[in-house]
Amino acid sequence: MRFPIPFTKMSGSGNDFIVIDHREPFLDREHLASFAKAVCRRKFSVGADGLILIEASSEADFAWTFLNADGSVAEMCGNGARCAARFAHLNGIAPAGMRFKTLAGIIAAEIIGDNVKLKMTAPNALELGRILAVDGYDLEIHSLNTGVPHAVVFTDDASMVPVFGWGRAIRQHAHFQPAGTNANFVQVLGPKELLVRTYERGVEDETMACGTGAVASAIIAAVTNRVSPPVKVTTSGGEPLVIHFAVPGEGQPVREVYLEGAARVIYQGQLHQEAIAG
Repeated sequence: MRFPIPFTKMSGSGNDFIVIDHREPFLDREHLASFAKAVCRRKFSVGADGLILIEASSEADFAWTFLNADGSVAEMCGNGARCAARFAHLNGIAPAGMRFKTLAGIIAAEIIGDNVKLKMTAPNALELGRILAVDGYDLEIHSLNTGVPHAVVFTDDASMVPVFGWGRAIRQHAHFQPAGTNANFVQVLGPKELLVRTYERGVEDETMACGTGAVASAIIAAVTNRVSPPVKVTTSGGEPLVIHFAVPGEGQPVREVYLEGAARVIYQGQLHQEAIAG
C-alpha cells in the first residue's frame, strides 16, 4: 500500500462515500476490509457510509468494488452507484451515458448535470404481508431484493419509529438469515410521494439515505396500491430521490427501474498512513 492516497468525498442524498481511482491497483485485496473500516470511521478518519474503488473492466466502461463501513462487501448500493458514475464522468473515465460492472450485474447510468439517473438491475424475491415478531410487536413486513435485500414496514408516522432498535431486530431476524436485510420504515405522504427512513446492513445504523431502499419502498408501495410511479422519496437527509418504473400486471415482475437524484462532490484530499492508524 502506498501513501498518500488521493480520494474524493461524495454524497448521494446524504449517503456519503470515499471514492478512489483504483484502475491501477495498489490496495491489497487481503486487507481491503480493514482498510475500509479504518477510513470510514467518523471522527478518527475521513468517515463515510462506504468505500468505492473505481476499477478497470473489459466488459463495461469501468467496474467497482463497494465496501460498507464495517468492511463487508455489498452487491449494490444505489446512492453509491450514482456517486461512482458521476466520479467516473468527471474524471474522464466514462461518457455521460455509461455502463459499469457491479456484483449485482451491469448497471447503466446517465449524467444530467449533478444528477445521475441510474438503471437498476431487475428487482426480485418480492414477498408481501409477512407478519414477524419484532421487539415484542407483530409487524407486517414486505420484502424485495433491489440488488441487495430490503424489508419494508409502512407506518403512519415515520418520525415515531425506533429505527435503530426495530431496524437492527429486523436486520438480524431469523427469517432473513444468513445474509440479513436492510430495513425501511415508510410513511405515505401523497399519491406519488413517500418518506423513508432506513437502517442499513453493513453500516448497522440509520443512514441519511439509501437508494436501493428507496427503490424497494417505492415499488412495494405501488404494488400494494399506496402510490403510483414516478415516486418521489424523501430520505432522512431531506434530499429527494425519484424512482421511475412501470407497475406490472398481475403476477408480472417489475422492470425498467430507474433511480434519479443528485450526486455531489464534497471535497478531494489525500489519505495519509495515520488515517488508518488504530
